Amino acid sequence: MFDKFKEECGIFGVYGHPEASNLTYLGLYALQHRGQEGAGIVSSDGSKLYVEKDMGLVADIFTEERLGRLPGYMAIGHNRYSTAGESELKNVQPLVANFALGSMAIAHNGNLVNAGMIKDELEAYGSIFHSTNDSEVIIHLIAQSREATFKDRIIDALSKLQGSYSLLVITEKNLIAVRDPNGFRPLCLGSLNGAYVVASESCAFDLIEAEFIREIEPGEMVIISQNGIESFRPFPLSKIAHCVFEFIYFARPDSTIFGENVDFIRKSLGRQLCSETYVDADIIIPVPDSGVPHALGFSESSKIPFDFGLIRNHYVGRTFIEPRQAIRHFGVKIKLNPVRKVVGGKRVIVIDDSIVRGTTSKKIVKMIREAGAREVHMRVGSPPTIGPCFYGIDTPTRKELIASTHTIDEIRKYLTADSLGYISIEGMLKVIPNSQNRFCTACFNLDYPVSFPWEMAMQLELFEGKK
Repeated sequence: MFDKFKEECGIFGVYGHPEASNLTYLGLYALQHRGQEGAGIVSSDGSKLYVEKDMGLVADIFTEERLGRLPGYMAIGHNRYSTAGESELKNVQPLVANFALGSMAIAHNGNLVNAGMIKDELEAYGSIFHSTNDSEVIIHLIAQSREATFKDRIIDALSKLQGSYSLLVITEKNLIAVRDPNGFRPLCLGSLNGAYVVASESCAFDLIEAEFIREIEPGEMVIISQNGIESFRPFPLSKIAHCVFEFIYFARPDSTIFGENVDFIRKSLGRQLCSETYVDADIIIPVPDSGVPHALGFSESSKIPFDFGLIRNHYVGRTFIEPRQAIRHFGVKIKLNPVRKVVGGKRVIVIDDSIVRGTTSKKIVKMIREAGAREVHMRVGSPPTIGPCFYGIDTPTRKELIASTHTIDEIRKYLTADSLGYISIEGMLKVIPNSQNRFCTACFNLDYPVSFPWEMAMQLELFEGKK
């Protein structure tokens, strides 16, 4: 398994199109990188909700037969990676419920830091939960709200929550999109032949040839109905805190998020990384695929040639049979293999987007040395990761993050690299236009923009000694 942060989730919605479910399927296919554990689609024909979901990849779940069971002119879909809750079918979204005002389904990208406390309160008053993910809390809060309209019930429910959410809600007749006031996760609005589409990333619009209109703003609620689009700003203004890791690793390079093209930002990060950590070498190679744009930018700035010295096997499934006889670095080698002709006898710079635990990077360095490299220099397109994320990324605990307990030189020795260099926080923000006070960098400096419960603080070990 790769030593990487795990993507959060991907959401997609369509209103006003006769092939809403088919388009949602294609949108989820384009967002597959954001979650590979399960996927679901809920559609509406104006009078009833229809649901199909399962564990696995989008293309494996949604056969023509299953899509045929999703009629209607609007639909929402969700790709799941479990940031909260176990990986099993009951946690696959969209979550569907019936309540006093009819039926609803929700698809949620993000993580609610106070969901556990609210769930305990709801259960104490008799609520019964069917899943273990934090998103079900939203459904219960909407159902129990005393507000008269569905819009006001959503506002009432979300006002009680802390954390991150890009949210799609579907009823029999309406599609609602909401983004948390901090704007942690991206959410885009588009149009297609008179229909409206909403997606986590703009790359999903490209596949179906939809036109990008704009991003849904932090704290904005958009209601799409037979009356067209209505926009509301029901939540108090908060500090904008876009997740900078969307630029570093999560989003697809062809997407535009937070107003910028992802590929352009990653190449710019590579150029800045070069200016801060230049070392003389013969060749630059990326750790594919996420390290490629960073490496291209580094190569462009340094004038050192770029090549693919590590080849990725794109057809590795989630499970494989490991031979009984030990093979060195097997877990990495089944996904990556060095090209001896490229690295043999060379001084090599290896560029990756991030280092989490360091175990995979260590094996990569050794593999490149064994392929004949004279020197191996590791460069990283993000600052040292010292803190876990509580806003929608599945990260290890702080003590598992190698940079939280080791100096850069100690990490270098562990990796057995000739040198190791990270981009600085200041350098990272410097290359992102208008980044001042606009991005969450908590995983690099422990500056968390939204407070969280005591048990999460203990995981961070930030408040040692306090009761």
